[in-house]
Amino acid sequence: MKILICISKTPDTTAKIAFTNNNTKFAAEGVQWIINPYDEWYALVRAIELKEKDPSTVLHLVTVGGADTEPIIRKALALGGDEAIRVNLDSSDSFSVAAQIAEIARQGYYDLVFTGKETIDYNGSSIGGMVAELLDLPYISLATHFELNGTKATVVREIEGGEETDEVLLPVVVSCQKGMAEQRIPNMKGIMGARTKPLKVVEPVAITPLTSVVAFELPPAKAGVKMVSPDDPAELIRLLHEEAKVF
Repeated sequence: MKILICISKTPDTTAKIAFTNNNTKFAAEGVQWIINPYDEWYALVRAIELKEKDPSTVLHLVTVGGADTEPIIRKALALGGDEAIRVNLDSSDSFSVAAQIAEIARQGYYDLVFTGKETIDYNGSSIGGMVAELLDLPYISLATHFELNGTKATVVREIEGGEETDEVLLPVVVSCQKGMAEQRIPNMKGIMGARTKPLKVVEPVAITPLTSVVAFELPPAKAGVKMVSPDDPAELIRLLHEEAKVF
């Protein structure tokens, strides 16, 4: 079986967010970059677990980005990927990214495509569904549990107010979230081995982007806390009526 795992580069959650070029570009200077946690902790690790049950399984990683994504790819290889493919395209358009991944999947004849449910920077949750549509494959999102029995997968996914259990025949595209697997840390053997694992760079196919960034905007700064004396309930009521905001 061949599994394709989609990997993306995101800023660390502690990174200070700022923008340049008249608020049209993320300021990347000094930012610590990580593998998107949904891709790493759930999609990649669950694929590794499947390979541990069936050593004949082949794990390929794919990312769409520039050369600066390669340290992230190497870490993913250290965790357990067999080889990686980097599509040499830097794009914030979800459709363009999905189209590149779909082309790689189409050429590789994969039985299973795993993505994280979303990236922690854009939070778009759109890549998996687009990849499935472009490949004309079934798509199961928000998966918390995944089991294989031959060519049939049983997938538990989160829905409003509960869970849903689906059965689907491979090939299929699945987006993964918390519950799918547990985070792993690469060991020294994996780190050393990742240096020599194949990392193929391919040029992107021609795709017309559907969206472009007009501007970024930071949320309003948090207002200071106002302390109200317990002996002055009238002031508390006034503040609740006049200044408090309900979200």
